[in-house]
Amino acid sequence: MNALELEALSVTRGDREVLRGLSLRCEAGVILHVVGANGAGKTSLLEVIAGLRAAAAGRLRDMPQAHERHWIGHRNAVHPALSVMENLSFWCRLQGMAVPSAAIDGAIDRVGLRRQRHRACGRLSMGQRRRTALARLLALPRSWWLLDEPLAGLDAAGIVLVADLLDQHARGGGAAVVSSHQPFPAAITGLRVLELR
Repeated sequence: MNALELEALSVTRGDREVLRGLSLRCEAGVILHVVGANGAGKTSLLEVIAGLRAAAAGRLRDMPQAHERHWIGHRNAVHPALSVMENLSFWCRLQGMAVPSAAIDGAIDRVGLRRQRHRACGRLSMGQRRRTALARLLALPRSWWLLDEPLAGLDAAGIVLVADLLDQHARGGGAAVVSSHQPFPAAITGLRVLELR
């Protein structure tokens, strides 16, 4: 598993510089919790790491390969007309992977959507759609999770679920960069906090 290293990274959004001179290194077993006010550059930083945005200056070294990264952004990227099961199956095929239905079933069960598995995602609550997106992390395991506001729309039990998933991921040698305005409810293995100002 590759490390993630940023060296004097600067990022702009439109004509505004949102990050300047950021350097950090993140390795296996680390969960990097990125915090900061609205507009501090949390999403922009994650987009650069995910390969969705170019940095204005600086270098990205030892970047995880695309096949090692999971990206979940503000929008859950679930099709409203497809069921939870169909969304996950489609997403796995889109990644070029034939994932056994048992693995998809297990991911759905783990995020607490067993009863909703055949329900169209357009009929789910916001929190249930977020859980559907999070199930992708489990259906097709990857070393690096890049999660932008994964707690948005979740109830207290959902927030605990995300903390548990992150803890298990770190214990298994995975790593994550996670933005959130909310604190996590319990100790998470390898948790580090990066505050953007």
